[in-house]
Order: sequence, then C-alpha cells, then structure tokens
Amino acid sequence: MPQNAIEPWEYTLHIPHDPRAVTVCRRTLRLILTIHGLIRLTDVAELLATELISNAVRHTKGPAALRLRWRDGVLRIGAWDANPEPPDPAPALGQDSLDAETGRGLTLVQACADVWGWHPLARGADRGKYVWCDLGAA
Repeated sequence: MPQNAIEPWEYTLHIPHDPRAVTVCRRTLRLILTIHGLIRLTDVAELLATELISNAVRHTKGPAALRLRWRDGVLRIGAWDANPEPPDPAPALGQDSLDAETGRGLTLVQACADVWGWHPLARGADRGKYVWCDLGAA
C-alpha cells in the first residue's frame, strides 16, 4: 500500500516535566511509525520530536505533550507545553551554532522539516503553546 494511502491517525502522549520523558517520547514515536509502516521516516522524525519535546521540558515548568498526526502523506509532529510565550527564533546555522552544545533545536527543526510553526493555546484556564513541524513521506 502506498504510504499516502495509509488511513489518517493521531496519537497524543502526555508527559510530566521530567527530562527522561524525552526518551519515552522518542521510543514511542519509533514504535508508532513502525506499526504504521513508516519506518523510513523514523530517524528524522525522532530528531524533530526530540528537539521539540526537549525544548518543552527544558524551557517550561509544567507538563508537556507529544502529538503525532498522519494525514495525506504528511507526518505532523507537535509539542505542547504550558508556557504561552513564543519559542526563541531559530538562529542561522553557522560555525558558531554547529559547535554550540545548546540552542540549535529549532535550527535543526527548520533544516530537517518541510515546514514548522507555533501558535499560542488557551482553553479555559489552560494556557500554553503548540510548536509543530511537518515531514512529508516523499
């Protein structure tokens, strides 16, 4: 079956504010993509999810969530966190950023994803933001 003919699906994994949750997200993503026959997207998808969830855990105080959605040949990877402030802009990828130990997350997302973005969320007393990126199967 061609990958764009796979039925749409969506998963959400709620995680605590714990750096170990990044590994749980990465392994869960690998399992989900494997069972849906999308193993060839796994390496890049793991990198993207790791960067988004790492930012959510590192830069906020509350819980977070990883959301995966497949529709029309596109995998959307998103991270929700409780901080409504926008993510720091992705710096230009240069030699200084290549040598840096931190601060490259959104630069990697920008370089590896087809498109990325973010938006604030507010539902009743719940506030936060959703940072997402799309990865096409083609």
